Amino acid sequence: MESVEIRGNKSTRDLLREAGLFLLHTVIAVAALAIVVAAFWIARADPDSSRPKILGTVLAFFVPMLVSFLIFRVRKDNVAGFVWISGMIFFLVVCVYVLDLPTGPGLCEHCGLLERLYRTFFSIDNNSGMLGGDGLLIGSWIPLSIIGYAVGAKVGSSVE
Repeated sequence: MESVEIRGNKSTRDLLREAGLFLLHTVIAVAALAIVVAAFWIARADPDSSRPKILGTVLAFFVPMLVSFLIFRVRKDNVAGFVWISGMIFFLVVCVYVLDLPTGPGLCEHCGLLERLYRTFFSIDNNSGMLGGDGLLIGSWIPLSIIGYAVGAKVGSSVE
């Protein structure tokens, strides 16, 4: 905690550079996830099977974590460890969007709010059908990849 320096006298240029790096690291995390999804697409994984979904969830965390770790070993950047914030904000925005979606037959018609969120983002076998059935990808894997990226940067900063 002592190594964190909090200063209020940063120039606009420094703040813009940090914001740009924050955005860049977020995009790199999502790009690492895109590589995982492309690998599943090339392998023609069965979209209805549980195994590819579970493996995809694990890889959605660990591949961006490894990418971040390797990037941090080459170029140390303290901003990368804070991109988990964008992952959480993305998750919360998608949650609000899902809660505002209309329900109907086959779309979690009689689900409560928590069940709608759970079945959309976390259920492997009993999807709600909302977000076109891509709730796991949009609401779970994207935030998970961004959080995994931040974890990789933090691990990279602690290994010297």
